[in-house]
Amino acid sequence: MLRALIYLLPLALTIFAFIDCLNTPEDEARHLPKIAWVFIILLFWIVGPIVWLAAGKVRTPPTGGRTPSEWHRNHRTTWTAPDDNPEFLQSLKDGNKRDESLLKDWEADLRRREEELKRRENGSGAPEDPAPPSAS
Repeated sequence: MLRALIYLLPLALTIFAFIDCLNTPEDEARHLPKIAWVFIILLFWIVGPIVWLAAGKVRTPPTGGRTPSEWHRNHRTTWTAPDDNPEFLQSLKDGNKRDESLLKDWEADLRRREEELKRRENGSGAPEDPAPPSAS
């Protein structure tokens, strides 16, 4: 059991430090850019997480109760879902109208071709508008 703890404790520390680093805003990472801290944590398996926890992050909570998702809150558009956006809904309606128009054209073409095939099978001869002879 003690042998498993020797491997699980550094692994848990690495996972905790990695997640903590990813959730830390860029301006709260000290001494190095955040991506450098991620590489240090992952490459130096035991030492990296300890250094991150000791020196890599500002540990005092910033004023205003800032959270990792603050950027997402401040940059969110007014629409939270596509079905809330009237422009998106209008684009769906326009797309449906185009598709229905295209489908009607295809169905009309299919009916015309089926009628032409029936006339040929019944022996009524060539199609109504034969192609003009080639000029070559």
